[in-house]
Amino acid sequence: MKKTIITSCIALISLGAFSQNEHSNHNMNSETKQESTTPKKVLSPHTSAMAMVGDAHVHIDYSSPSVRNRMVFGGLVGFNTVWQAGAHKATWIETNKALKIGGKVLPAGKYGFFVVPGKESWKVMFNSNWDQHGKDEYSEAEDILVTNVKLNKLEKIQESLVYHVKKKKENMGVISLAWETSQIEIPFEVLQK
Repeated sequence: MKKTIITSCIALISLGAFSQNEHSNHNMNSETKQESTTPKKVLSPHTSAMAMVGDAHVHIDYSSPSVRNRMVFGGLVGFNTVWQAGAHKATWIETNKALKIGGKVLPAGKYGFFVVPGKESWKVMFNSNWDQHGKDEYSEAEDILVTNVKLNKLEKIQESLVYHVKKKKENMGVISLAWETSQIEIPFEVLQK
């Protein structure tokens, strides 16, 4: 009888230890799962900028890379070369009204936005092929409007690429791009029809 009781006690103690061990393993697996589902930091997050200027809704869609201690213009982005003005897919701009930019008309629509950075001025291109990866498919023949703008130097580093659309007057606004120590502004007028 004593032998049976002792054997039963040993069996219960072993079962308890086994159960405790399984519980620990279960917790460890849960923690592992939680770690693996933690979202990674996106290096060039997708974002947008938009505003109403007069009757025009101007929307810019882009991915925003960071400087991360790199030389951007004249380094990562070469001078006098086409750049998609963002990361990953080409930046695009959409307007529901025709805009006058640099004395030329940009019809209402959606456009790929490309630039050619220079040391003192930048060439800006609105391209009919808005849905493309980077600048791989860029074709000058598909440019709808091309203009040049003056480069402004920033005193402080702008870590992440940022666009703004700002209303200046009732039917006048400006699109700006700033990154690292460079900024450009593209004035526009909303055409009334």
